[in-house]
Amino acid sequence: MLRLDKVTIGSHVTVAEISSSGMLRERMLALGLTKGAKIEVIRKGPTGDPTVYNIRGAMIALRKEEASLVAIYEN
Repeated sequence: MLRLDKVTIGSHVTVAEISSSGMLRERMLALGLTKGAKIEVIRKGPTGDPTVYNIRGAMIALRKEEASLVAIYEN
């Protein structure tokens, strides 16, 4: 299964599952990263990290290690 950290800029994907736990999982859920959520990859930082995503109309930035915990499928 694909991971969010491997998706290219401009892609539209859907969350399949989140494999984080504890406070990080709660933060991701609060940001709208729930199963079935649609995500658009907006841009990457100058060094490739973090990456900005549009999730349900909100722009959020995730580091590679955080994005690697989100399994997705492409639309």
